[in-house]
Amino acid sequence: MPELITYKTIIVFGFLLLLFVAERALPAVPVVTAVANGRRLFRNLSLWLCNSLASLLIVLPVTLYAANHASYWWSAWVPQWSWLFIDLLLLDLWIYWWHRANHRISWLWRFHRVHHLDQWLDVTSAVRFHFGEVILSALVRAAVIFCFALPLSSVIVFEALILIFTGFHHSNVRLPAKLERYLSRLIITPSIHWVHHHVEPRDTNSNYGAIFSFWDRLYGSRSPTDRTPDMVIGLDSSVDQGLMQLLVAPFRAQSERRAD
Repeated sequence: MPELITYKTIIVFGFLLLLFVAERALPAVPVVTAVANGRRLFRNLSLWLCNSLASLLIVLPVTLYAANHASYWWSAWVPQWSWLFIDLLLLDLWIYWWHRANHRISWLWRFHRVHHLDQWLDVTSAVRFHFGEVILSALVRAAVIFCFALPLSSVIVFEALILIFTGFHHSNVRLPAKLERYLSRLIITPSIHWVHHHVEPRDTNSNYGAIFSFWDRLYGSRSPTDRTPDMVIGLDSSVDQGLMQLLVAPFRAQSERRAD
C-alpha cells in the first residue's frame, strides 16, 4: 500500500506539472493578467499546502479507519474483476452529489465558495479548496467507504484519478475542438467545467461532474451554455480575497449560497 501511495503522488504531481507548463505554452483562452497574477498563484498554492497538511493529519487516518473496519459484503456476488470499476463508478457518483450539495446547502457553500472566488481558471484552481471542505468531504466519504466496503486500493486509485481529472478540466490548455467534443461525451473537459465557474448563477449551479460527464445529463444538471473566450469567471458582485481572509471566510458572516 505505501508503494501505491508513492506511485499515486509521483503520477499526479507529474501530470499536474505537465498541465501547468502546457496551458502556458498553448492556452485555450488568452491569459487575463489582471487576475492571473503571482499573488493569485501564491493564494492557490498556499491553500493546497493547507489541504495537504489536513490530508496527512485527518483525511488519511479517517479513510484508513473506514476501509479497515468495513465488512466486505460485496464479495459474495460481485465478480472480482469488476470490483475496481464499480468502486470508481460509485465514488464518482458520490462526488457528483457531494459537489451538488455544496452548492445547495448554505453551510457547505460557505467552504466551497472559496473555490469559486477564483477569478481565473488554470490547473492551480484544481487544488484551491478550503481545508474545511476537504475535511468535511473526507468524513462523508468515509461513510460511503464504510457502507459499501470499498477497499483502500480503490480509494487511492480514485484519488489519483480525481486529482488528474480535476487538474485537467480546470486547466487552460488548448485542445483540438473535435477531440474535446468526443471526450466530453464521456468525461468532464475544460469546456464543460469552465461553464461551472461562470459568474452566471444558472451556470454555476450546473455541470457538477468530476470524472464522468453522463451524471449531469442523467440528473438534469448539464448547462446548455458553451464556453467562450470572454466568459467571466468567479462570483458576481464578489472579488477574490487574500489568503487569511479566505481561510477565515467560512467562519464569518454567512455567505449566501448560489440559487437557480
